[in-house]
Amino acid sequence: MKFIKSIYLTQNLYWGMVLLALISILGHFIPLLFPVARLLLLLFFVCLGLDIFILYRSKKGIIASRKCPEKLSNGDDNSISIFVENENPLATRIDIIDELPAQFQKRDFLYSFQLKSGEKKQIDYDVRPTERGEYHFGLLNVYVSSFLRLIQRRYKIEAEQMLPCYPSFMQMRQYELLAFSNRLNDYGVKRIRRIGHQMEFDQIREYVKGDDYRTINWKATARKSQIMVNQYQDEKSQPVYCLIDTGRSMKMPFNGLTLLDYAINTSLVISNTAVIKNDKAGLICFGKDINAHIPADGRRTQIRKIMEVLYNQKTNYPESNYELLHSSARRLLRNRSLLILFTNFESLDSMKRQLPYLQGLAKDHLLMVIFFTNTEIQEITQQSAKTIEEIYIKTIGEKFIYDKKLIVKELEKYGIHAILSDPKDLTINTLNKYLEFKSRGLI
Repeated sequence: MKFIKSIYLTQNLYWGMVLLALISILGHFIPLLFPVARLLLLLFFVCLGLDIFILYRSKKGIIASRKCPEKLSNGDDNSISIFVENENPLATRIDIIDELPAQFQKRDFLYSFQLKSGEKKQIDYDVRPTERGEYHFGLLNVYVSSFLRLIQRRYKIEAEQMLPCYPSFMQMRQYELLAFSNRLNDYGVKRIRRIGHQMEFDQIREYVKGDDYRTINWKATARKSQIMVNQYQDEKSQPVYCLIDTGRSMKMPFNGLTLLDYAINTSLVISNTAVIKNDKAGLICFGKDINAHIPADGRRTQIRKIMEVLYNQKTNYPESNYELLHSSARRLLRNRSLLILFTNFESLDSMKRQLPYLQGLAKDHLLMVIFFTNTEIQEITQQSAKTIEEIYIKTIGEKFIYDKKLIVKELEKYGIHAILSDPKDLTINTLNKYLEFKSRGLI
């Protein structure tokens, strides 16, 4: 029974059977074709038996395996490799079908190639997940056929495995490398000159030739009877919190990912960069309730904690509770911090409803509000309008875009920093603003 289940018919076999059937039918009407039909039928079964013998005479046959990363990076191309080795004594044609996770909705996965006896081959392909969670890979199906190509032998390779999909750690590592090598400006991150004398006192030491005379400590000089200077170091260990709105406004999709996923990926990059820059990274996720809170910390293990919490965040459909966010921030955040709020306001009225709570946050902390442009509406406004209906739609779209710009102006009027960003540029724009605050000594 297992032998029969591993046999699959090819198109060549189907066409051969159709041809034999036609010749047999014609043999009833044309006697001269009847012997030809018998001969062809005999030859057909001989070839079929030979094909089965070639494919099943070797017990080893084909060896195949799949190599995957330990986890997938959300929104990035993740590389998957398949290794195939032909242990048959003859060259064979191989068709591979990999059972991909249901989330990819890919039903046409097929790789076909020739493989000589003893030859090995590696197949590489990329998958791009667009949601966090578990991705279950199934069997690796290998179909082998000989040079006759009448039937195929199926090898079911037990390669089931589950891969968790985490926030974009590939993007985090990319910016981490650039931050360590001071090459962030190569990716559009601005290099901003430090303004003023925003330094943190370190110690008093003896004057060395070349020291800035403005750092001379005259009281210590009088006591020691020699010139003493103050030594400063860059301010560091400032708390940086990413506040992520998980309400229904963050469910909107863009290029396969939701706005929440873009905010999560950017939060991971910002938190990692803050730790590299000797700041403390923290996290608060809120919707109707406070979903998660991680106190700010500057240790490298903090990024792992943040990643695990971000992995489990989902969009809640009720409207987000900013009043709860404000009261929780007053209770949980003891020191002045940089608060990076990822949310989405579609209208000026929706922002004004939350403005009192945003003002409350900005009173005690440095608040930066980040929300998103509606790229679909932008595309509509860029098209030429010919009919009255198109003119009406374009006008309404331009009003929505104008309202977004008004939201930025309104927030800045109350001393709240605001960024209006396309989802694809979110990481660069947020990182630019964070480094600008560092350069200006605002945190």
